[in-house]
Amino acid sequence: MYAIVDIETTGGYAAYHRITEIAIWYHDGVHIQDHYHTLINPGRSIPSYITGLTGITQQMVFEAPPFEEVAKEIHEKLDGRIFVAHNAHFDYSFLKKEFEQVGINWQSKKLCTVRLSRKIIPGLRSYSLGSIAESLGIKIIDRHRAGGDAGATAKLFDQLLKRDNSGYIAKVLKRNSGETILPPNLPKEDFDRLPAKPGVYYFQNARGHVIYVGKAVNIKKRIAGHFTGDAREWNRSKIRDEIHHITYELTGNELIALIFESQEIRRLWPKYNLAQKYRVEEWGIFDYEDRNGYLRFAVNTVARGSRPLVRFSMKGDAWNFLWEKVREFDLCPKLSGLQVSKGLCFDYQTGICRGACMNIESPRKYNKRVLKAKESFSGNQETVGIIGKGRSHGEKSIVLIEKGAYVGFGFYDKKMELTELASVKQFIKTGIETPVVQSLVQSYLANPKNAEMIYFE
Repeated sequence: MYAIVDIETTGGYAAYHRITEIAIWYHDGVHIQDHYHTLINPGRSIPSYITGLTGITQQMVFEAPPFEEVAKEIHEKLDGRIFVAHNAHFDYSFLKKEFEQVGINWQSKKLCTVRLSRKIIPGLRSYSLGSIAESLGIKIIDRHRAGGDAGATAKLFDQLLKRDNSGYIAKVLKRNSGETILPPNLPKEDFDRLPAKPGVYYFQNARGHVIYVGKAVNIKKRIAGHFTGDAREWNRSKIRDEIHHITYELTGNELIALIFESQEIRRLWPKYNLAQKYRVEEWGIFDYEDRNGYLRFAVNTVARGSRPLVRFSMKGDAWNFLWEKVREFDLCPKLSGLQVSKGLCFDYQTGICRGACMNIESPRKYNKRVLKAKESFSGNQETVGIIGKGRSHGEKSIVLIEKGAYVGFGFYDKKMELTELASVKQFIKTGIETPVVQSLVQSYLANPKNAEMIYFE
């Protein structure tokens, strides 16, 4: 009925590493039964640190069968049985990947003895296999070898079955319980209380330190997506094993979630938020004067130290913004970097452009309109509040932009009428206008998606 499995591998995640050893013990629900074991040739070198941990050398696997030779045999031994392992996601993901590579579609219900132990034997100082085995008097022969660890896990599972007076294991095995996708140290209660609403969420380690900050329009769905087998980026690190708790803050809508996530990453600097620890690509609109004296615009990436007239998080938003200015101020699309045709721009041929692209309109006349367009980018922008959904039915949110600069966000009773800027600022949580936040706001203003706007004098 149960197949208790342990594997050794060439590295920490299934997408890039291979199995070097597998052991399977069987349990019929009452007693431990027979077992199976084999070394496996991974078809690649075994790193020295792995050899130091497991004792498995290149010479030991040289004459061992590759996985494809024993895949059918291993599949037969697992097929129809409930998969059990200590930190089951790790072993399961490797085996699933190996089976996929030889064309075998394998799926199984699975149980994690880390999660089961936390529930059935609470209060232990640690739930690593070595610590639990020591606490329960289980001797592990050949620690960090598949045979020894699988044998110890089988004995642990046998005790869990005998101690499970509340029928917890049966509950976990129920279809759609959600238990089997969760990280080994995360209480299911933490996951169950997550809301299906927009917000920012925090993964915390055993000491309560935040190790990852994320945002979502549906917090529960997004976090569940992290933990499924398809979320490969989460299989590449040890973050699953480090997650002990999840907390969250509701934001009401995606724009505030994006802003707040960026600010929280800057404040907390979590170890697994790699994307915003490095420079995020931004797009900006730049100006320059060409050799004929015409002021021109260009959309380009924002390099370190450069000063664009306005920033955007997406190239498309920058282009859309600049096209609006070209139409508003009768500018030449070619001199604005929006057309790359030779000779006259398309708009001149249709009678819209006044011919600056071919020196027909003088630089003096053309540049006057360019300067007016530049002023409209930021210097003379109106003070505006972007109104959105609040955290509850009776609430609305506002993101405040004062003369083109981000001020902060806040929430207010939807029955209130916002008329005076001074009164609005009383419930605004002020924030720092980082390049990331500026890009988010500028992109949203360039493409507001029918958002409600309030303009202040």
